[in-house]
Amino acid sequence: MTILTETKDGPLVLTPDQVEEIGRALDELRDRIVADLGERDREYIYSIIKAQRGFEIAGRGLMYLGFLPPFWLAGVAALGVSKILDNMEIGHNVMHGQYDWMREQGLNSRVFEWDNVCPGDQWKHSHNYMHHTYTNIHGRDRDIGYGILRIDEGQKWNPYYLGNPVYAFLLMVFFEWGVMLHDLEADNIIQGKRKWSDLKPLIKGQLRKSGRQVLKDYIVFPALTGPLFVSTLAGNVAANLVRNVWAYSIIFCGHFPSGVQTFTEEETEFETRGEWYVRQMLGSANIDGGKLFHIMSGNLSHQIEHHLFPDLPANRYPEMAPEVEELCKKYGLPYNTGPFSKQIGSVWAKIFQLALPPRLLESRFAALLPAALRKKPAPGVIVMRQRKATEVGV
Repeated sequence: MTILTETKDGPLVLTPDQVEEIGRALDELRDRIVADLGERDREYIYSIIKAQRGFEIAGRGLMYLGFLPPFWLAGVAALGVSKILDNMEIGHNVMHGQYDWMREQGLNSRVFEWDNVCPGDQWKHSHNYMHHTYTNIHGRDRDIGYGILRIDEGQKWNPYYLGNPVYAFLLMVFFEWGVMLHDLEADNIIQGKRKWSDLKPLIKGQLRKSGRQVLKDYIVFPALTGPLFVSTLAGNVAANLVRNVWAYSIIFCGHFPSGVQTFTEEETEFETRGEWYVRQMLGSANIDGGKLFHIMSGNLSHQIEHHLFPDLPANRYPEMAPEVEELCKKYGLPYNTGPFSKQIGSVWAKIFQLALPPRLLESRFAALLPAALRKKPAPGVIVMRQRKATEVGV
């Protein structure tokens, strides 16, 4: 099997031995981090939980002074930070099993629930299993477009995608609800690939979890502020909006900026451990930033490292990143990273561009389009796998 990667200087060939060398190097990196896990990681996650609870208490308290605009804005900011920390650095990472080694009930991935309308068990199926197993594989990874967007050229265009920017905006605003509905696979229901009867247990769980969230944020806490019910309700809506926009932006920057590679089922058939690692590196992107930025992103600003090691504590990704980047340089692989403005800009450019029929972008009328829409997404890395089933004894 040979992997060909397209670079500006021409094709780069990685031999099977080189691919497995990459796999062994990453396995060794993982083993070193696992052996070093301990009190530092325990203190880190508990400090984040303490901060998250502090921001929530502050936000709830400030809503009692919500009739004064500065206090209302401060309350929204505090609640927004609390929800971001709960969803990104705590919920997402705990439910990945990153802290199961601590053997503490409150941080056990099997029972943990986050401050989100999506039931944890459904998210773990659609995200932990489907997405992280089949990362960026067309037909398997449903995170490619989330069933509603055209986010990759490998998705065939049809007139529905003219609404791509509108769908993306709505998904951003209502992101937690989009995450909740993701496991229903609504597009497969419409196409007759899935039966409504299969959805009953999923819908039951969603109604139960979302009902509790709506009761908490939009009825109980506003009611506790008495005459400030409407003000507190608006504040909670705004805090959830802040969390949704932020989570959407970080996640899309890690998966869909220019240069990120997608794959077919044929290309990834009979995949070895080393090839799986290479696919994760080619199908992910990082975001540059400081320590606070990384914490607020749940360290998903290190999406490459997260895809390589999803069950390792995310606070370790910054120290692992230089080794991963150096490994990419050694073998000529791209290490896709850049500032937030660059990554999110390329994501939205793709969303607008891929809404249009391919023939329009290639026609003489393309010159009338804005430059960002005329430019095709960077091809990134093209992986050509040349293995047949007989070559691996199947």
